[in-house]
Amino acid sequence: MNKNFVIRTGALPDIDKLTDLLRVLFTIETDFVFDAEQQRRGLELILKDNTRGCLLVAEVEQEIIGMCTAQLLVSTAAGGMKALVEDLVVAERYRSKGVGKQLLQAIEMWAVSKGAKRLDLLADRSNTPALEFYRQVGWQTTELICLQRKIIKTPI
Repeated sequence: MNKNFVIRTGALPDIDKLTDLLRVLFTIETDFVFDAEQQRRGLELILKDNTRGCLLVAEVEQEIIGMCTAQLLVSTAAGGMKALVEDLVVAERYRSKGVGKQLLQAIEMWAVSKGAKRLDLLADRSNTPALEFYRQVGWQTTELICLQRKIIKTPI
């Protein structure tokens, strides 16, 4: 197996493979249910507006083996921009080969270029391998927890 990979910006023609990677990710994360059409729409939104978001892919011999997305938000705590890392996933056979680390480093470089003062991400608390990976590459846990409220359309 060729372990040399490149990191590049994702593009609309990549969307089928990116959707497949999100399927892999959502089987790990207990809070989300995979819906190919929804995930496809989300990916398209990021890919079509590269001023607020970034989608990077890792590729080996023209095969996409991983991806990472981030979006810019204003942080009042930081007094400036921050980037929310939304999706980091690497195909199982390419894990533990530096792909995830390189994707995170590249997304951080993008965030810095956009003026971000920090990166945030959410991880499933039961995903021990991911939490250990983030710790090893310098991420720290906080006392914050994520709360979520789904918006339901009400009849007019």
